[in-house]
Amino acid sequence: MMESFGHWLTSSELGQYLLTREQAFYDRTVADAFGFRAVQVGLPQLDFLAANRIPWKCRAGQEPGADVRCLPEQLPFESRSLDLVVLPHILDFSIHPHQVLREAERVLMPEGRVVLTGFNPVSLWGVRRLIEGRQQVPWNAQFLSLVRIKDWLTLLDLEPEGGSFMGYCPPFARADWLERFRFMEKAGDRWWPLAAGVYGIQAIKRQRGMRLIMPQWKPAKAAKGLAVAGGNDHRHSAGHHTKESV
Repeated sequence: MMESFGHWLTSSELGQYLLTREQAFYDRTVADAFGFRAVQVGLPQLDFLAANRIPWKCRAGQEPGADVRCLPEQLPFESRSLDLVVLPHILDFSIHPHQVLREAERVLMPEGRVVLTGFNPVSLWGVRRLIEGRQQVPWNAQFLSLVRIKDWLTLLDLEPEGGSFMGYCPPFARADWLERFRFMEKAGDRWWPLAAGVYGIQAIKRQRGMRLIMPQWKPAKAAKGLAVAGGNDHRHSAGHHTKESV
């Protein structure tokens, strides 16, 4: 199913319209993510980690072309071994979306990041899905609500930190009609952001019970006891030498 969706993104005019916006979202979101290992799950023909500078990158999934062939619900990576995981529409096309998020949380290091995109059911795209039916890509996706995704993230100690909305134009199949409604992009960001066709979320894995303890530096000061002790040592030493000299 994800393979068909990937083909739709790259070959159809509506898909290319959406892909341009999603690529821009991933580029600016992952650019500042640091660490040693990053994984993109799904859509291996696309590179949503292109703007990231992490040295080791991998694309995992069931589709041909993936570096690692696996189920999104069963990632073959050690727990706490990755610094960044991106999930482009994986939750939309998985029969176990909550388990996918569990796997992402498992493989992430503390303070690691997960970045995902999904279709917004409360949008013109959601309306077309109701009219079009759920037989064709991308209307056969699940269109999970943003509220539900945020609830799942919170339950997994994945703290949402920033996001974006994209795809405000009505989901016309033709590029010329999309161009006519391009004015809705800026208007949508200002007036109805929650009605965008797609949302993007970034979340950070917080370690429960983990607290950063800062050292409490105190300025050194002379203690009276030390001064007295020094004085006693001096007196004892003097007395000792006097006795020996006698």
